[in-house]
Amino acid sequence: MFQGSMVALVTPMLDDGSVDDAALADLVEFHVEAGTDAIVAVGTTGESATLTIPEHARVIRQIIDLVARRIPVIAGTGANATAEAIELTDHARRAGADACLLVTPYYNKPTQEGLFRHYQAIASAVDIPQILYNVPGRTAVDMLPATTARLSALHNIIGIKEAFGTVERIRELLAICTDGFMVVTGDDATAMESMLAGAQGDISVTANVVPREMHLMCKAAVAGDRDTAMTIEERISDLHTVLFQESSPIPVKWALQAMGRIGPGIRLPLTPLASEYHASVTAALKKAGALT
Repeated sequence: MFQGSMVALVTPMLDDGSVDDAALADLVEFHVEAGTDAIVAVGTTGESATLTIPEHARVIRQIIDLVARRIPVIAGTGANATAEAIELTDHARRAGADACLLVTPYYNKPTQEGLFRHYQAIASAVDIPQILYNVPGRTAVDMLPATTARLSALHNIIGIKEAFGTVERIRELLAICTDGFMVVTGDDATAMESMLAGAQGDISVTANVVPREMHLMCKAAVAGDRDTAMTIEERISDLHTVLFQESSPIPVKWALQAMGRIGPGIRLPLTPLASEYHASVTAALKKAGALT
């Protein structure tokens, strides 16, 4: 069901930090028309950590309604409290999400057994396809491949977004997880090589600004067509670097603002992109054809 370029969609906001519903609708259409293969609603790139639970639930439902079944919607429903993750995941199920994406609990640094039990509890409580999300650079905990392999045996845990950041980690997961378990990357810089190594797709920040190019690059890489993938990757690869010069989604929201697609809104403790980075982001956007 899920492969290719899956955008980790930003949540557009007005100057006061409230959700910009009109811009959100425009972004959804931008991605559907550009060929994005799935939308991740209110993941960490969508500022899930600073949306209230009612806002989080509302934006997920909005995106599902706006997409209207044209492409899959994966709802970001992870939390560092298991009970909160269950609540958000159940809301997404009732709203009609195709699957949920659950980041490892952040800050409290659970053990590997704690991670297993956290995900086991959510899978037992809510009958919806669930995708694990490992991003140790943001959460301060690394879910090891052996733990992922244990979880891959649970019927409604269908895959993992692995953002450890190496192709070697992707290969290890593909080798030890249950047959049919989906492995996608969450690291744009290594995404092409990860897909050529067997990953089924990329849950991408870069896709926010160049959705057509990411769709085509991912399609080629998943098919094993290195030459086509590389031709596209050479145009967009600078974005994978500049969109992480400050904490994501700071640079990508600035990029979308420069493209005229969203306003400047972002929530504290995140702040607008520092002026010293404007030129490099602009140059990468122009190289990729996203800005003239």
